[in-house]
Amino acid sequence: MRFRPVEASFYDQFTELANHLATGARILAEMLADGADHEAVAQRMRDAEHAADETTHAIIRRVNSTFITPFDREDIYSLASGLDDVMDMMDEVVDMILLYEVRHMPAEISGQVELLQRCADLTSAAMPNLRSMQSLEEYWIEINRLENAGDKNHRRILANIFSGDFKTIEVLKLKDIVEALEDAIDAFERVANTVEQIAVKES
Repeated sequence: MRFRPVEASFYDQFTELANHLATGARILAEMLADGADHEAVAQRMRDAEHAADETTHAIIRRVNSTFITPFDREDIYSLASGLDDVMDMMDEVVDMILLYEVRHMPAEISGQVELLQRCADLTSAAMPNLRSMQSLEEYWIEINRLENAGDKNHRRILANIFSGDFKTIEVLKLKDIVEALEDAIDAFERVANTVEQIAVKES
């Protein structure tokens, strides 16, 4: 184990950023609820995305002004930008649902959003463990499993929307949303891979 001065605020900020993602995933799930006020939900997502941006910028400012960091600077940048990317992708999904005026979606999409929420909750729970680098292996293994499940769901959803039961314009809208959801789940796996790389370096 490498010995470095403990900079608690970095760990706290990564935890804060991941908590924004968990909030964003819950807001995204609300967007799929029957009778949801899409304008209001989308505004809450924009607020959450802005809060995540602020935390990301704070991490970058700190790493640029701190002489000794808890782990490699490039890994701090990668983790912060990776977490922020996930938030941006979830915001994109909500924005698409709003702009495309989509009110009804295949039931399988709800399952994909549940996977996304699980990834967000696991990531939020894992960030405090960066301080000790303990109990992280279970996190990245489970994220990988969820990403594989998401790939399977993605193929099933595409098969459904291309089945002929949907109008052409609906197919185009739904495909965009489904692809954006898949991208967000993939981005969670990239975050988990970054955490794994950090843990290996620091062990």
